[in-house]
Amino acid sequence: MDKRTEIISQAVSLFAAYGYEGVSVQQIVKAAEVTKPTLYYYFDSKRGLLKAVLQQYFDVLYTSTQATGVYEGDLTITLRKIATAYIDFASEHTLFYRMQLSLLFSPPQSEAYATILPLKERQYELLENMFREAAKQHGNMQGRQKEYTVSFLGTLNAYIEQLLNQQKASANDELVNRLVHQFMHGILS
Repeated sequence: MDKRTEIISQAVSLFAAYGYEGVSVQQIVKAAEVTKPTLYYYFDSKRGLLKAVLQQYFDVLYTSTQATGVYEGDLTITLRKIATAYIDFASEHTLFYRMQLSLLFSPPQSEAYATILPLKERQYELLENMFREAAKQHGNMQGRQKEYTVSFLGTLNAYIEQLLNQQKASANDELVNRLVHQFMHGILS
């Protein structure tokens, strides 16, 4: 593993375990077995390192959800595909998923939240667009795509958090169907 990759790997582990604010640059360089100048060479700062971590992983998540999040006339099927993509990603990148969940709940004025916000907005926009397309067939959904996005991701992340805590993060049809059914109950009425 090259030094840059090792720094990112150790940062994800430490940020997932202790939170972004709870980890010092010294802890990261010690875990990665590099010097501070090496970290600063690759990332300029701790925040630069966080940006690199987020970009690397969010690109993978965004690509998979972009492919599954295209609305093709059946909202239930589309939501199942999206849920499966998220759960599969969380299963494959458990430490990162824990870390990004904690960042999403950081204080709005914090460096961590400011760093994750553009990537969060990009994910939300993708889902809002999908709900906007679905609303063309379901008139009672019009104008509520933001609320549906927040609700769906909230439900999905609650399921993922439970799976991660049980160390069973894998998408199966029964789980995905329950999740989507729970979300869908009442939104089309």
